[in-house]
Amino acid sequence: MILAVDTSLGTAVALIDADGSPRADAAAHDPLGHAEVIGALLQQVVHDAGAGDITHVVAGMGPGPFTGLRIGIAAARTFALGRAVPVIPVPSHVAAALTAIETDAAPGPFAIVTDARRREVAITVFDGIDDDGIPRIVAETVLVPRADADDHLAGIDRRDVDALSAVDLARVGARALEAGRSLAGAEPLYLRHPDVTLPGIPKRVGS
Repeated sequence: MILAVDTSLGTAVALIDADGSPRADAAAHDPLGHAEVIGALLQQVVHDAGAGDITHVVAGMGPGPFTGLRIGIAAARTFALGRAVPVIPVPSHVAAALTAIETDAAPGPFAIVTDARRREVAITVFDGIDDDGIPRIVAETVLVPRADADDHLAGIDRRDVDALSAVDLARVGARALEAGRSLAGAEPLYLRHPDVTLPGIPKRVGS
């Protein structure tokens, strides 16, 4: 089985079989309460999935807020470490694009648009799926002022997403694994620096 964890929007956790069939799925849509619910959601999906070995953990890498993403990625990595299995990093927008294509029959090209806070949105443009069954990115993720999003997209079909399917995140990870592809690096896609920064070097006070 493959476990997927994402906290780019709400908190979403799922387990699928190697062929992509869902075994268990749980989510909380509160965009702020990740730390409070993620442990319970992990317990729930593992219990609901029943017997079977978890072979990989897929981590949603964003885009998303700094703190929220760190919680999900840390949970995915900790779970994987405890089970001694690999982590597969996947951009969260790719999972949302798979949902749009396979569930909503989205025409291409189309844009996945998610809230980035501070009156901004994160936008990634896709066009169909490639030979490995993975949504094809044709314009990389960017931050755009919410008021300017339509002008930025210039008529491209817009899909506003406020909840992510962990099942589809797991499916993307499984397809990338089968194809021997890496879809993301180890660093989360924050798109902006965190609000809290390290202080500078203290000034020396003379005698």
